[in-house]
Amino acid sequence: MRWKRLSRLRLARQLLLLLLPALLLLSLAELRLTAQDVRRAADAAYDRSLLGALKSIDANVSTESGGLAVELPYRMFEFFELTASGPVHFRVATADGLVELGSPDLPAPPSALKLGVPQFYDGTYFGAPVRIAAYTRELERPAEGSASRRLVIQVAEATQSRDEFRRVFVQRAAVSSGLFLVLTVAACISAIVLVLRPLVRLSREVEQRSPGELQPLAEEGLPEDVRPLVAAINQHMQRTHALGAQQRMFLDDASHQLRTHLTTLRMQVDFALRADDPDEVHSTLEALAGELQRATRSTNQLLSLARSESVELQQAPFEASELLREVARQFLPAAREKGLDLGVEADSLEAHGDAALLREALVNLVANAIAAVPDGSITLRAAANDLGWTLSVEDTGPGLPPEVRSRAGIRFARGHAGRGGGSGLGLAIASAIAARHGGALRLEGGEGGSGLRASLSWPRPAAVTEN
Repeated sequence: MRWKRLSRLRLARQLLLLLLPALLLLSLAELRLTAQDVRRAADAAYDRSLLGALKSIDANVSTESGGLAVELPYRMFEFFELTASGPVHFRVATADGLVELGSPDLPAPPSALKLGVPQFYDGTYFGAPVRIAAYTRELERPAEGSASRRLVIQVAEATQSRDEFRRVFVQRAAVSSGLFLVLTVAACISAIVLVLRPLVRLSREVEQRSPGELQPLAEEGLPEDVRPLVAAINQHMQRTHALGAQQRMFLDDASHQLRTHLTTLRMQVDFALRADDPDEVHSTLEALAGELQRATRSTNQLLSLARSESVELQQAPFEASELLREVARQFLPAAREKGLDLGVEADSLEAHGDAALLREALVNLVANAIAAVPDGSITLRAAANDLGWTLSVEDTGPGLPPEVRSRAGIRFARGHAGRGGGSGLGLAIASAIAARHGGALRLEGGEGGSGLRASLSWPRPAAVTEN
């Protein structure tokens, strides 16, 4: 949910919201590592001084008098106390603790001492934190009052000086890290603003365009990662421009076609109103009925054309021979009325496509054939091969000259007078549906050079071909 909210922000804010916490965490981690390094460095430096005091005491320990004696180097201790910024304590004793000098209650080492190996550890002495160095070695002879031949030496110093050193060093490191973080954030903001400047310019250019301005966006000066987006936008605008031009052309052609029908109807109605002879009125009404029928068919074809070009394809397997029979049954009464032989020559064949749109294309082809053929036959066929499928309507009518076939399929391109003088929408609908399926409409002469064969062909989809 938080990521979805973040994705809705502007790119600059997204980058900053992602970079700033990362930079802050890295700075804190670096500061922590620096504090640990400073602690180790301070301990190493101060422990050397503590070890020097330990060895100085060890060098002045003597058991020649029978007891345990230490001659302290007081000047060195004074200097050591100045360095430690606090009191310095020492303890010299036998391992059994029966004979000892100095501060008897210094904290014991956390682990057993090894001969000749100094051990450093932290402790508390009289409620104050101290750093202690402990060391043990063998005595040449035991001290009087103790049977142990092992000597233990401890030196403790206050940790004020080393703590102050660490505090000052870490504070300086924190200031440096904070300053570096501020500079890094400023550099990131500058870099983001600089990198996103082309996008800002591009968005302003798009915002300032009028709704009908669909010229391609310029790709010069844009980052390489942004150019695919601009190219996709340009392609989309080209498709939108083509669709708009197609819709404008459709509206112009449709308005012209309907205006023609309405003008004709208006003229026929005016003529019928002025006519006095009943026979003339009757013939005018018959012409009016015919014109209404043509206007209705043109309107239906216009709606079919708009649907064929805009509706989403619903491709699925269907029985091609059954589709041909349905179309034949629909036009069988009209064919019989004209004395035409309407038949289907197709075996059982499964095709893949939008059956509803393909049926609409066949309806227009068969309607054109019935209107154009005065007598003879109309045959519907289906075929398939490895490349795709073909649905065809072949008639024995007058056919079309080659120069007219080249223009067939263009909306409102009227055919030859012998083909019924239609509006040209039927072939345009069939051609558009074929194009939607990735195919084409072909017009060829029938067998023996007479008639017309309209073939609707489309390829197999990749998924169907693989199966």
